[in-house]
Amino acid sequence: MGHGLSCGRDGEEHEFFRAAQSGDADAMDGLLAGDPSLARRATIYDRLTPLHVAAANGHLEAVSLLLDRGRAAPDALSRTKQTPLMLAAMHGKLDCVLRLLHAGANILMFDSVHARSCLHHAAYYGHGDCLAAILAAARTAPVAASWGFARFVNVRDEHGATPLHLAARHGRAGCVHALLDAGAIVSAPTGSYGFPGSTALHLAARGGSLECVRELLAWGADRVQRDSAGRIAYAVAVKRRHGGCAAALDPGAAEPMVWPSPLKLVAELDAGARALLQAALADANKKILTRLKASGNTSAGREEEEEEEEEDEELCSICFEQACSMEVEDCGHRMCAACTLALCCHSKPNPATFTANPPACPFCRTSISRLVVAESKAKAKAVAITGDELEEKAAAMVGSPRLSRRRSSSFKGLSSAVVGSLSCKIGRGSGRLAGDSNGGGGGFLDKPEHDP
Repeated sequence: MGHGLSCGRDGEEHEFFRAAQSGDADAMDGLLAGDPSLARRATIYDRLTPLHVAAANGHLEAVSLLLDRGRAAPDALSRTKQTPLMLAAMHGKLDCVLRLLHAGANILMFDSVHARSCLHHAAYYGHGDCLAAILAAARTAPVAASWGFARFVNVRDEHGATPLHLAARHGRAGCVHALLDAGAIVSAPTGSYGFPGSTALHLAARGGSLECVRELLAWGADRVQRDSAGRIAYAVAVKRRHGGCAAALDPGAAEPMVWPSPLKLVAELDAGARALLQAALADANKKILTRLKASGNTSAGREEEEEEEEEDEELCSICFEQACSMEVEDCGHRMCAACTLALCCHSKPNPATFTANPPACPFCRTSISRLVVAESKAKAKAVAITGDELEEKAAAMVGSPRLSRRRSSSFKGLSSAVVGSLSCKIGRGSGRLAGDSNGGGGGFLDKPEHDP
């Protein structure tokens, strides 16, 4: 991957461009000693400088040589007004991106093709490491003081597309997360990109990226926001026959379980707690996608084995179905991984501040700042347990329902009250089909697609 040559010239200049393309720094150094102006030449048609060619091909030594010895301009423009930084971001050449940023490359340059910045290009091609480097530079560079960091993250191209729109449309889940974490507006509509008025959720549904859909939902994307044709993201997913996305976006169903990545406490989970929540998430999403009702159809021998092995496990006081595997470190209250995940999923980021408030413990209402794996009889037996064994245990603990025959009537009443208070927040669907508010049948509008 990289840019070739179209210089059409003979002699030292052509040889110098060939050396830049192949990364032959020694040959370049020798030619620069005879003619320093070679570093600032450009090809005839594309107007690519040697720095463009070296950066696009990822030759860090050649880039450094051109910047230091040749005094090449880091913001040199090609025929399409693309800079070396843009080309390095397109091709995912992180070392060259960092070197150009260190040399003072301007991140506020826009090309003449679609008026896109280096951040647009990194998001479009899915190079998360390059995107993170550009965002880090934007926080400290003069752009933060002059333009503003939030404005840079949400900058639009000539079609009204932000970097988040491009990343969502092409299924770049890692870039979607990084941009949302940096303050990208999750429900911002496009101009003419894709279909007018499309949000990142519409575009992720169009591309069929379930990972992007889940990431956007975790950051508070609205399932019933409509584009200019009146369609919700569910209608787009159904038209494109993306069943997984359609199941997650169905406004008639409860909100799907998504990984609560905006929460700080989730980012700070240890390996054991993370494995438990991931197993709970996989189990919840499997039920949603397959549309199957939860049923205990395991073999009798398996149930007897689990009852004998975990007879003394503390039962979750919220669902009364699974063992308490997670503990709130702040207050010591325990619950199962599935209920913990539901609490975390309900904590959506504030659209005004782009931050997510930590969930509250359902028993004492204190804010949860840290989650740990609950001590259990089975865990106490294992003095030294490896990470793989812990993950296997987590999957077994989350996947096996444990029903207690020793519940009192008062305890059942407490369960109903707690579950009822949570269901109005967690289990209720947030969406509606087109025409619900008008009492019109709940169908969705299906307009012609115009996205090539």
